[in-house]
Amino acid sequence: MSRLYRTDIAVELIDEDAHPLPSGVNRNVREKKATKVTEITIKDRQAASKIGKPQGRYVTIETHRLSAESDVFNEQVSDIAEEIEKLTLCRDKSVLIVGLGNSDITPDSLGPRVASQILVTRHLHNEKLPPSLRIHTLNSISAVTPGVLGQTGIEAAESVQAIVSMINPGCVFVVDALACADISRLGSTIQLTDTGISPGSGVQNRRKELSAVTLGVPVYAFGVPTVIDMHTIAENITGRTPDNHLPNMMVTPRDVDKIVERSARLLAYAINKATQPSLSIEDITALK
Repeated sequence: MSRLYRTDIAVELIDEDAHPLPSGVNRNVREKKATKVTEITIKDRQAASKIGKPQGRYVTIETHRLSAESDVFNEQVSDIAEEIEKLTLCRDKSVLIVGLGNSDITPDSLGPRVASQILVTRHLHNEKLPPSLRIHTLNSISAVTPGVLGQTGIEAAESVQAIVSMINPGCVFVVDALACADISRLGSTIQLTDTGISPGSGVQNRRKELSAVTLGVPVYAFGVPTVIDMHTIAENITGRTPDNHLPNMMVTPRDVDKIVERSARLLAYAINKATQPSLSIEDITALK
């Protein structure tokens, strides 16, 4: 495609059939139990400038359509948790989970829904609890949903900066809904990256970024594409670039409510499993 200006998915910016790959870019594809994983590494500033994404690693996980109940849910959780553990440097550290987005708008509510299902434990570490409860075996996890500028009058990045300065986490996980350029990726793809995030960039509503530069700790961003713009759909179908003067809009699948509900559950379980490796999936279910 000639113009992918409205996508958050790094793998869409590199031709699947490209050989050799652009200079400064590596691609690794692997099949797992219930998913297919494509890892793109952008190694230098020149490659980052050419592709339009910051230097870093982008892990794209493809699986069954997330609007449907899966009979391999546990395997999906394990696959995603394993990729989160490989990507992040937060083992045995405290983690702040940030759920970005507007909980009142379904396609934008992924972040708050994930945050609401995180097993938060930071407050327990500050309590004098009996040793028999074995809280010491759990990492310190906290979660927050900062809302959106139109609801609070405060940039999400400003809220998160203030919280990070107060609680000093080892790293930050940010969860947000994404935009894609390929219809088939809607509700069937998960992207993990170690570059942080600029909320709203995929829908041309870029807000202040959340990254190691702005927060002072490693920032990892996770998301699922829930929207695509109409001009991109038209270009995919016709092979022609639409006139910029024609009206455009963001489009979401009619089953977006199920996509967001089940994507949030899957991502929350995977984050819980990755941040609390001593717990089984059955343990997480019992504690939720």
